[in-house]
Amino acid sequence: MLKTSQTFHTLPKEFIFGVATAAYQIEGAVEIDGRGPSIWDAFSQTKGKVKNNDTGQVACDHYHLWESDLDLIKTLNVDAYRFSFSWPRIQPDGTGAINEKGLAFYDRLIEGCLERNLQPYATLYHWDLPLALQHAGGWTHRDTAKAFADFAELITRRYGDRLASIATFNEPWCSSMLGYLYGVHAPGIKDLAQTLKAVHHQHLAHGLAVERIKNVKPSLPTGIVLNLQSIYPGSDSHEDEQASVRHEIFNNGIFLNPLFRGDYPKPFIEELGQHLPDEWEADLSTINQPLDFWGLNYYTPERVQNNLNKDADYPRTMKAPAKAGIDRTDIGWEIDASAFQDLLIDVYAKYTLPPCYITENGACFNEGPEDGVVNDAKRQQYLEQHIDAVANACATGIPVRGYFAWSLMDNFEWAEGYAMRFGLVHVDYDTQVRTTKESGKWYANLALSHRSD
Repeated sequence: MLKTSQTFHTLPKEFIFGVATAAYQIEGAVEIDGRGPSIWDAFSQTKGKVKNNDTGQVACDHYHLWESDLDLIKTLNVDAYRFSFSWPRIQPDGTGAINEKGLAFYDRLIEGCLERNLQPYATLYHWDLPLALQHAGGWTHRDTAKAFADFAELITRRYGDRLASIATFNEPWCSSMLGYLYGVHAPGIKDLAQTLKAVHHQHLAHGLAVERIKNVKPSLPTGIVLNLQSIYPGSDSHEDEQASVRHEIFNNGIFLNPLFRGDYPKPFIEELGQHLPDEWEADLSTINQPLDFWGLNYYTPERVQNNLNKDADYPRTMKAPAKAGIDRTDIGWEIDASAFQDLLIDVYAKYTLPPCYITENGACFNEGPEDGVVNDAKRQQYLEQHIDAVANACATGIPVRGYFAWSLMDNFEWAEGYAMRFGLVHVDYDTQVRTTKESGKWYANLALSHRSD
């Protein structure tokens, strides 16, 4: 375990601190002011898909409380706010008619950020695909990529002169693998062939979107956010070592290679290439766009072992047994900041990449208020250790430009519903009262001291 040395005080002067959220997780108001349904509305309203049958119907009611929420962000002394646009709030069917009330909401939000001297870092897609597009094939269908490019152009024309940056996708691994292979996220499908078509069409959507963004606003910093895995073999055996290599190819390589090298890893093509769309090779030049930055989301390491089942699909891996005595968060994820540092260093050793932002990092601990105070010392320790890891990576020459804590506040945690809390700010979902946790106060002091230094 990496010990906290507080080297984060040596971060570059221009390094920014921020907080992050996502539209479906906080906005609520899913049937208000012309918003259309998304795949997460349908998925969460299907009994048994989300813990306690929770939905994003109300969430944190940010759609109505956005102004006080921005005031709250300002008290954290951060430089930037990372949020996502709700595609169905702006374009209810994903194509065609535009909802002006949805556009106006984000006008207010962005102007509110600028008035408070908060840099708006926007994400185009954080998993809430318009349901009409899913009915037409979703990400397994090429037309969805074209619709996304149109959406990217619409957003850039409306807001591009006011945004600090724009990311095309947040964690395409999740919206493809969790949504189409494991079925635990919307749209809840379990099919390898559909998964790989979704992976490729999201890559294509990214490339087409970058072209449109740069045609409209060449100066707008443009990138993508990936949740790369920091992968370790479960033992020293040759079989587990090889399993970790395959796991890395399937979970990192098929995202990094197309985006930054213009190809898919050869072992992946040999094993599973037949599942990619027919046009995949011709799309690679479109996918491999020059980017101004990329975002890394990290929470926990991944330890894998060889899967002895001869019928298992590539990469033929499985989770390694948990090690005894390892600290974990309340969601069960292992805490290891050294894996974060390793990942940053390793990925820059393997790929030629633009500068990086840590676009999400944080921990689930479920403490509630006692006498108005949320004493979440474990979250503070987690943040210290992981920001320290970023500083150590920067000291080796890794170009990390900023850090966004996940999350601003407790929210709808996808398949976990409201059972798991990642926020720097506690939310009482019955009253919508916000209470800044002790970790949030610590983070505010860190951001202020960095600015002062």
